[in-house]
Amino acid sequence: MNITEPMFLALTALVDEPRHGYGIVQEVDRLSGGRVQLKIGSLYGVLDRLAAEGLVELDREEVQQGRLRRYYRLTDSGARALHEDATRLADTASVAITRLRARTAGGAA
Repeated sequence: MNITEPMFLALTALVDEPRHGYGIVQEVDRLSGGRVQLKIGSLYGVLDRLAAEGLVELDREEVQQGRLRRYYRLTDSGARALHEDATRLADTASVAITRLRARTAGGAA
């Protein structure tokens, strides 16, 4: 499965605790420094795809102020997929940084 940045951030938002949709949106905003701002409509598309892949699952449903809140949690498969993708991204970033340092050391502008 190709994990997009919104998927990656949604999975990351669920690492420490189950969250409801708006809580995930807020955490993604915080994690990305405001760079990625998920809308509720697109979030549920992301969650549906992650759930279909077994990476997240429904934790519970609660009614608050007359509205149903669905809380999602990261599955063990989701944690493994997130770890694999985070490692891949870190490795790729490391290669880029090494090459940029070599370029700077070589005097290239």
